[in-house]
Amino acid sequence: MTRTITQAELRNGSAGVMDALEAGDDFIITRNGHPVGELRPIRAKRDVTTADLKARFARFAAAGTAAEERAEIDAVFGEDRLDD
Repeated sequence: MTRTITQAELRNGSAGVMDALEAGDDFIITRNGHPVGELRPIRAKRDVTTADLKARFARFAAAGTAAEERAEIDAVFGEDRLDD
């Protein structure tokens, strides 16, 4: 749920705003009636296991050397020419 609050409400009620953020509320902060920013809770990232990381890094290793990657890029897009 997004709530709109003023700068003064944020300053004077920061503990309540923090509690609401922890509960999942979003805020739009206004100054002189104009929106100037947003506050959102940080969404927890899922736990990544060692096996997940190994699988992700294995894909990088399978990609080949930098020279092989560069050759593939050049084949698709053409070689860089510094005189252009």
